[in-house]
Amino acid sequence: MSSNTLFLAADAPLAAHAAAAASPRGAAAFGFDGIHKTYRSTDGQAVTALQDVSFHAAPGEFLTVVGPSGCGKSTLLRILAGIAQATSGTVSVGGKPSTGPSREIGVVFQAPVLLPWRTVLENTLVPAQVQRRDMAVARRRALDYLSMVGLKGFEGKYPRELSGGMQQRVGIARALVNDPGLLLMDEPFGALDAMTRETMNLELLRIKAQSGATVMLVTHSIPEAVFLGDRVVVMSPRPGRVTQIVQVDLPAQRTLDMINTDAFGAYVSGIRGNLNASGGLD
Repeated sequence: MSSNTLFLAADAPLAAHAAAAASPRGAAAFGFDGIHKTYRSTDGQAVTALQDVSFHAAPGEFLTVVGPSGCGKSTLLRILAGIAQATSGTVSVGGKPSTGPSREIGVVFQAPVLLPWRTVLENTLVPAQVQRRDMAVARRRALDYLSMVGLKGFEGKYPRELSGGMQQRVGIARALVNDPGLLLMDEPFGALDAMTRETMNLELLRIKAQSGATVMLVTHSIPEAVFLGDRVVVMSPRPGRVTQIVQVDLPAQRTLDMINTDAFGAYVSGIRGNLNASGGLD
């Protein structure tokens, strides 16, 4: 494994952890600094979902976040998207404090949530309509992104006429239609079968390269996190905190053959060992 690869144990010194977590502040596409999130349960008890989460992403980086169920991955993504609020700490997008939803952010959810009475093209245009964009421009952009995600010729189809993987492609095109600089993805392929998921991972890397967006994707799958990520952020069980950040030193052009290499296996086993040590695999 390359000397550029960094593994941080759960008890690593905080100073070293902070140095590894941060990309250059002036160049950060987004950043979390000391994020805490506490909920109130129905019986009034305080439940801490996130605890002192800090890391940053550089423009154009593909950052994956992996951790066990309930560790706060999706909550963290929603905070970055501006659709949930942190209890304390700061969130920045493009070097500026984030105060809510932004046109610069596109979100792909676990399920594509397509409107069944709308065609593929009409579903793709929803964000542009909500944000009152120039619809002629948005339509041209939607057609371009549908072609990019492999759905050229399906613009007039309805969701019921598409496979699960094709529906998720519509979700990706919809998230990109306003040309966001930041694309957030919440377990987008979790409901797909293994072969379709592998295909979608390859497609996502191609789409990311063409769009130039910065991407943050949360997943339960360690191999998926390694395959897609330039860096992998590993989170502990609740309360979610960053226990490890791994720089993935694999060729930029990822292929499925890499999954069978010793280098890929070393990344996966190292992250799995960290999750086991933090109780994430119990």
